[in-house]
Amino acid sequence: MTENSSCCTPEGSCHSGTADVEGAAVTTTYQVAGMTCGHCEGAVSSEISEIPGVSAVQAVAATGLVTVTSKAPLDEEAVRAAVDEAGYELVGRAA
Repeated sequence: MTENSSCCTPEGSCHSGTADVEGAAVTTTYQVAGMTCGHCEGAVSSEISEIPGVSAVQAVAATGLVTVTSKAPLDEEAVRAAVDEAGYELVGRAA
């Protein structure tokens, strides 16, 4: 029996790294440590998208960047808590 080291499902599906909701005004990019694949992107996107006011999230494991669009500026501690809940580390805002 071969052991699969992928964090994706046995069928090969992963969460999408993008979650969209209509109507946004502020876009902020964060650096997140520890993302390595589509599953990681989906986990981070899912948790951040639950923050009130978030209208879109795009996580890119290859760069570690997470772009969040919201109706108003977000409290960075709320973003940090969401990233922590997903199992990753918020490094801070990307330059």
